[in-house]
Amino acid sequence: MTIIIMVVAAIVVICGLLVGAKPLQPRALWTILFAPDGKIDSILVWTLRLPRSLAAFIGGAGLGVSGYLLQILTRNPLAGPGLTGVTSGAVTPIVFCFVFVPSLSSIYYPLVGLAGGMAAALLTFWVSRGGRGRPLHLALGGISISLFLSAVTTYILLLSGPQVPSLLFWLSGGFQGRSWTQLSYMTPWVFAGTAGALACQRVIGLLALSEQAAAGMGLQLSFWKPLLLLLAVFPVAGVTPVAGPVAFVGLAAPHIARLLRPNGPGWAIALTAALGGLMVAAADVIARSVAAPQELPVGIVTALIGGPVFIYLVQSRGFSFKGEA
Repeated sequence: MTIIIMVVAAIVVICGLLVGAKPLQPRALWTILFAPDGKIDSILVWTLRLPRSLAAFIGGAGLGVSGYLLQILTRNPLAGPGLTGVTSGAVTPIVFCFVFVPSLSSIYYPLVGLAGGMAAALLTFWVSRGGRGRPLHLALGGISISLFLSAVTTYILLLSGPQVPSLLFWLSGGFQGRSWTQLSYMTPWVFAGTAGALACQRVIGLLALSEQAAAGMGLQLSFWKPLLLLLAVFPVAGVTPVAGPVAFVGLAAPHIARLLRPNGPGWAIALTAALGGLMVAAADVIARSVAAPQELPVGIVTALIGGPVFIYLVQSRGFSFKGEA
């Protein structure tokens, strides 16, 4: 199933190279990809559309893995980068640095986002009794932290003057104008979180049973839970400076993967990454084609799609972990 989704995602990425303000024919795209000639269409594909499509897929994959790890850590189906305060925690300090510390290079924004996301996640878990409370506790704690940080972000925007339009578009989530440079900034963080999750799949499998069972088998929860939390924040720290907050992907992708019944944590992580990448890549194609030559922020498209999906998951009987308290 993972391979099939990867193939579908590759088709979507290729479709993303064809659509836009200047559509391309498949035959012309084939020539451009394998024999670039330096003309306008070649520059359009290799400089603008290809890095953007790859960034959308990789960013979605990272957000999916982040949501999967957060749901495993808390054994809570409502956990995700948005509803645990991780995204807002990453956004607020980045906006602060953009407005008040303009001399700080954007290369350091992932580190700023990492620190903010970790702090917000830890605060949310503390409010929700260490992630061991009912799903409502985590949801309310995460929403409270997110609302507070959103208020701080709004106040900073009011002080930013002429920078408001660019910040607002970034806050809507999107990959417009993203180049190979931004892709190179983001990819190591996503790769670190995903590779780390795959390396810890045995630990994840034990935690999926229950914390008591994992501790009974000798797992040091005081070490592994913070490490997995760090791995969950890595992708958000990499994606947010490049694309801004992209809604619902980290929440929906793990649930869709779970419905497909992957064989073990390793396959679940791979399937979640593939689904997350597919969702964001498809949303990016829709965002740039539905109102061409104008573009919609990707975050709006994922929210419009993810909202109904979230409602369905909330009402579904399968919206829980087996054995969840």
